[in-house]
Amino acid sequence: MDQSQLNELQSTALAKLAITELTPMQEEALSICRKHRDVILLSPTGTGKTLAYLLPLIERMQVGVAGVQAIVIVPSRELALQIDTVWRSMALPWKAMSVYGGRAAMDEHRSMKGIIPSVIIGTPGRLNDHLEKGNIDARMVKTLIIDEFDKCLELGFQGEMQEVIEKLPAVRNRCLTSATDMEEIPSFTGVHRPQKIDYLDVAQGENRVSTYIVHSESKDKLHTLYKLLCALGGGQAIVFCNHRESVDRVGGYLHEQKLSHEVYHGGMDQELRERALYKFRNGSSNVLISTDLAARGLDIPEMQHVIHYHLPGSEDAYIHRTGRTARWDAEGSSYLILHSEERVPEYLTSETEEYILPERASRPEPPQWTTLYIGRGKKDKINKVDIAGFLYKKGGLTRDDVGTIDVHDYYAYVAVRRTKVRQLLTMVANEKIKGLKTRMEIAK
Repeated sequence: MDQSQLNELQSTALAKLAITELTPMQEEALSICRKHRDVILLSPTGTGKTLAYLLPLIERMQVGVAGVQAIVIVPSRELALQIDTVWRSMALPWKAMSVYGGRAAMDEHRSMKGIIPSVIIGTPGRLNDHLEKGNIDARMVKTLIIDEFDKCLELGFQGEMQEVIEKLPAVRNRCLTSATDMEEIPSFTGVHRPQKIDYLDVAQGENRVSTYIVHSESKDKLHTLYKLLCALGGGQAIVFCNHRESVDRVGGYLHEQKLSHEVYHGGMDQELRERALYKFRNGSSNVLISTDLAARGLDIPEMQHVIHYHLPGSEDAYIHRTGRTARWDAEGSSYLILHSEERVPEYLTSETEEYILPERASRPEPPQWTTLYIGRGKKDKINKVDIAGFLYKKGGLTRDDVGTIDVHDYYAYVAVRRTKVRQLLTMVANEKIKGLKTRMEIAK
């Protein structure tokens, strides 16, 4: 591929992502990756690191070569899906595929045979499984990217990571990226004398995040959290808890208070987790209660508030939690709920101020969107255009009444304006999509 073709590919990719110019960090990453085989990229969350390593990857891809040319290792399925979505959105000539636990490995293998991916994005355990079974031909893999490398290379995961990397003998280029650094990179990664790109000291997000202390009269912070959410007036917020049981307990309390929310943690089934994220992203719910699982790999540009129901266990955890807000050029707020025996962590160097809860705060308005479940998907030859057309023609909706549409293999979700849902469900009762009977209901 000559330079003009490459430039055209990158220009098209940026246009598809609605990006008019790169940030200084992305420009430097592109330049450094052209000159060095091993690169470590450090930059605050929300600054566009995914694009910073995908653009150089485009330059290393070969046209007309069958097989996997690059592997991206990630710590969670959510991050794998996010990167996969970005790659697909760029309309490149190379196919990508995400692989992760929670679904049948055989289904993934069948898909690999069908689409012949050039890029695979996956979690360590599932990648090991496919490499062990020979589903991935490692001889073609020349580029390795480890996203959120500090998480992937934690002591508890190093054995699994070493197994993956040792199965990739042909790798010549490596890029490790995160918002937090490690004191020492394990030798088994194959990273030698890396060129480091460090934008952490720039602290691009810190000045856009206002940090508040919220005092709770009781060690049990449930009522304080409820009052805070009411005071915030329905803005999108992630509430971080340290344990799955706490997430469920907070969710149960907010359910009793009839305050719209979603819960999200690693103990939930994959479909329930995906549904919770989808409803949160599309505005059907403005509150997500989660463990630190949501601190990485979630890109929700409109995020306004991060609430630390429990204090984070470390400075790194705080950085990744707070990085969910003030993404790109947006501004955001971080709230630490403290009872009388808790103190502000020493690592919190930014200025804080006390947030005084009002004596009475009105309940937030309900979200403007509701998520509907549709019992048909890609395997039924149903796509987004089909669903939108059905809602317009049979449901009497306008474009302004329909939000994001997400189509899976056997089902789909669609965001519909809350005030139109009852009318819609009445109008489409017993109607067919592309001649197929289907179930349509509010997603629980």
